[in-house]
Amino acid sequence: MKLLDKEDLVVNQTGTAKIIPEESDDLWVLYNLISQNDVVSAETTRKVHLESSNKSTTASRVKLTLHLKVTWHDFHKDSSTLRVQGRSLDANPYVPQGSFHTFILELNKPFEIRKKVWDCDAVEALRESAEKVSCSEGDLVVVVMQQRHAEIYLLGKGVTTLCSKIEGSSLKSGRKAVAASSLKGPGNAFFREVFGSIIKHVDFKVVKSVVIASDGSTKDEFRRFLLLEAKRLRMKSIEENKSRIVVVGLECNNKGNDNLKEVLGDSTVMNSIKNSKVEIEIRTMRELWEMVCNNSDRVCYGPKSVECAQEMKAIETLLITDDLYRNDEIGTRKKYASLVKSVKENGGKVLVYPSMHVLAQQLQHLTGVAAILRFPLPDLEEMDV
Repeated sequence: MKLLDKEDLVVNQTGTAKIIPEESDDLWVLYNLISQNDVVSAETTRKVHLESSNKSTTASRVKLTLHLKVTWHDFHKDSSTLRVQGRSLDANPYVPQGSFHTFILELNKPFEIRKKVWDCDAVEALRESAEKVSCSEGDLVVVVMQQRHAEIYLLGKGVTTLCSKIEGSSLKSGRKAVAASSLKGPGNAFFREVFGSIIKHVDFKVVKSVVIASDGSTKDEFRRFLLLEAKRLRMKSIEENKSRIVVVGLECNNKGNDNLKEVLGDSTVMNSIKNSKVEIEIRTMRELWEMVCNNSDRVCYGPKSVECAQEMKAIETLLITDDLYRNDEIGTRKKYASLVKSVKENGGKVLVYPSMHVLAQQLQHLTGVAAILRFPLPDLEEMDV
């Protein structure tokens, strides 16, 4: 979501948000944010009948901007549209003041929302949606390397993104693939392609740490190559942050997410991203699993148990998958949105793990929703999950 003129939004004051929704979830956020008597403004078209000098009538469509005082709105997940109905506040040659009209708000089309009072939740929801991670920013970059194969991951703001996959075999061009022995030294084509992909996708001024991981010596060879190229090209953003570029050894039989989990289990890596959102998410998931094994009275999982714990205001930290929190089924979305809001209102913390998060699968094994409790609740174990 693009949020323009962020400074116009002040908690507990009147203000206008200028918005461009970019994905279906943005429209869902807006559906929950818009309230009756808000004013929604957008450009639309209306069919009008024009009478000529010879009294003949012709129909045409004209573009105009309407300001509607909201009376009703609805979200259509299948078509990714948000319908907003209201009364026109301004008179113009084509639309009478006070008449009812309906906007169909769609992706990538700008509009405005004006509220008499912007509460804290509404402002926070807009800003969170406008600050989603891109492939150029995040807390941690992980480069997983094997012979003639590399994957570049970005971890940040709750998302694990595979930015690039490089295959050394793609460099053949009518000749034999690069031999394993030729991976050494700054002149090999595979290292150059990996280097180029990192430069393309990663902003070294933003990320907290870059991890190069492999079995064997490839990680060390590529780090040396990376720093030599940065020096040769006078890339100060890399040279000045070389202490943040670390190497981690991997088990040779790991693949995909297993490699990432092994990287994230390294103490050097965790220290390099300390207090970041990624580190908090990883640490909290580990704490949850440790309690499941050793202190089960202080945790619960499954919809019924978690809802019961929240009724007793016992939740210290709620962990929930994006598949539940932003479920396609409206009733399920409302249910978990209400749970999240209730936990926050009672002073609890909430962590949402998207499906692409490296640890999301672990949470899915616990039904997708779990909680660390403020105090033991042993009787919750008997509830259905």
